[in-house]
Amino acid sequence: MFKKFISYYKPHKKMFFLDLLAAFLISICDLFYPILTRSILYDFIPNRKLKTIFLFLFILALIYIFKMLSNYFVGYYGHIVGVKIQADMRRDLFKHIQNMPISYFDKNQTGDIMSRIVNDLVDISELAHHGPEDVFISGVLVLGSFFYLINLNPLLTCIVFIFIPILALLTIFLRKRMMRAFAETRTTVGAINANLSNSISGIRVSKSFNNSKFEFKKFEEGNSKYIIARKAAYFWLAVFQGGVYYIIDTLYLVMLLSGTLFTYYNKITVVDFVTYMLFVNLLITPIKRLINSVEQFQNGMSGFRRFYEVITVPQEEEGKIEVGKLNGNIVFDEVTFRYEENENIFENFSLNIKAGTNVALVGESGVGKSTICHLIPRFYEILSGKITIDDIDIKDMTLSSLRKNIGIVSQDVFLFTGTIKENIAYGKLDATDEEIYRAAKYANIHDYIMTLEKGYDTQVGERGIRLSGGQKQRISIARVFLANPPILILDEATSALDSITERNIQKSLDELSEGRTTLVVAHRLTTVRKADVIIVITKDGIAEMGNHDELMKLQGIYYKLNQV
Repeated sequence: MFKKFISYYKPHKKMFFLDLLAAFLISICDLFYPILTRSILYDFIPNRKLKTIFLFLFILALIYIFKMLSNYFVGYYGHIVGVKIQADMRRDLFKHIQNMPISYFDKNQTGDIMSRIVNDLVDISELAHHGPEDVFISGVLVLGSFFYLINLNPLLTCIVFIFIPILALLTIFLRKRMMRAFAETRTTVGAINANLSNSISGIRVSKSFNNSKFEFKKFEEGNSKYIIARKAAYFWLAVFQGGVYYIIDTLYLVMLLSGTLFTYYNKITVVDFVTYMLFVNLLITPIKRLINSVEQFQNGMSGFRRFYEVITVPQEEEGKIEVGKLNGNIVFDEVTFRYEENENIFENFSLNIKAGTNVALVGESGVGKSTICHLIPRFYEILSGKITIDDIDIKDMTLSSLRKNIGIVSQDVFLFTGTIKENIAYGKLDATDEEIYRAAKYANIHDYIMTLEKGYDTQVGERGIRLSGGQKQRISIARVFLANPPILILDEATSALDSITERNIQKSLDELSEGRTTLVVAHRLTTVRKADVIIVITKDGIAEMGNHDELMKLQGIYYKLNQV
């Protein structure tokens, strides 16, 4: 995981190393003050070198101007490096998410995924900038102080610096506890975001059932869990900070006692004692800086751990065959599939759908009708057997070329925030206006769009909230018309509509289905009577197959479904 974190510095290594160089120069600048003070006290004042004193003070003033410029570089360009690393991580995460299997999104809430993309990466950005910088500055000051002081008095220097490994051991001892606690806060933030996403998306349902208090109660429960998690994180942070500050205070006490005794017994001079005190103060500053950055480190690393969890989720397996336009001859050959362990949806399921035919899948809810449709574009992977289109295993096809050949119109229409034109054009991103208008006319939505004040530039609102169910469904149909795929899947495309709207949209669907291999999943059997083949699915597989008249003559399951 750490190796992955480091890899994000590589594209920005030039600016990063310049940032570290500036941090190094800042540290060197800080070392000048105690060294110059010792020279003034030891040499310049006793020997009355007033001009030399002013010269060195002028040089020190110039050094501080240089330090100011270095601090500007670190403050600006260092943050830019952090922001660019954050942007790279967000890009990689979003790209990875786009290629993850649908099953991941079935099990993980949108709000939690968004929290990983947004909240977690902000803290990672701060860590990416300040983490190496703080460690580097502190390291230079500690080593610089050590090598200078050990030349003055090795024994006193060792007494002072014995506290550094004690601080390191305390950090190592508490690190895992703090990491777990801060990781828990990340999890609770993700849960809160998920609940917020649900509550805001479902605000109309909440209001219609007068359940605002219930939603607030759910939010408060999540909020309380966040407080508890934060308390645990801050408890360990407080233990760490309290312990470190106690060690620092003890360092001051030991330094004062040791320095006093060494001076009293003439082991060091008063000037060297003063120099030691100045260096100890200089040494404490970066240590305090590291203490204050521990929370930032824990937030950043726990955020990166959550980022790493997602970025390492296996992506969809890609085939190698780039297929062109398929005819649409679909074969399920001894297919076994399940969503969860020990729960087979299909076992050795076989089905042959000839190109250009209209096939309807009917049966009770939960028998796997929609699952058949989801397996064709490889939204889920089968356990055994194979699915072929035009005698090519869909696993061997590239996902892009496979899915370009399949158009899906489902019951739950999703429209992106944007204009009507943008949503129709989603079926073919490089479509001309004329192509978009033609698709809308085929879907019987063009005339309505032209009655709107802004026409095709009308905003649909979040998830198409400004449009009716029938209007949204027509736009989704226009999308598929525009894509013009040889295989069409209609997954209960009209079940959420009233009967009049359904009849109007059914005409569009009939036109869309013409000349294509079409799979229709429907509960309303009136919509499937014209199908070339009707397949009755049960939990045991295919129970009946034929056209409407043939199945009605059998007086089996399909006949009974029509009597309901």
